[in-house]
Amino acid sequence: QVQLVESGGGLVQAGGSLRLSCTASGLTFSSYTVGWFRQAPGKGREFVARIRWSDGNTYYADSLMGRFTISRDNAKNTVYLQMNSLKPEDTAVYYCAAPSVSYYSGTSPDGYHYWGQGTHVTVSS
Repeated sequence: QVQLVESGGGLVQAGGSLRLSCTASGLTFSSYTVGWFRQAPGKGREFVARIRWSDGNTYYADSLMGRFTISRDNAKNTVYLQMNSLKPEDTAVYYCAAPSVSYYSGTSPDGYHYWGQGTHVTVSS
């Protein structure tokens, strides 16, 4: 049984930083692309970043303007999302996700099958 667990969310002031973690059981992250998504109140789930399983290639939503960094630690089976220069508009529930097939590396939430429970990030102004 695959389980993804996010952690690291919280309340932070604008301009601050947080590092989110996503740890998997029942799935080896080094063999799957892992994505981070977020959902703000009243909005749909949007792509944030992903790291490709095969070569560690990373890809980000344009709107982030280079403020976030996705990385992985294969030994810990954990993927991280370092978030810097946070803004109030970054407030959302953040989810990590993995597809059901290892070769998928897209950005659509529809392509991801396994999801964590989410971790709340609140950025105060």
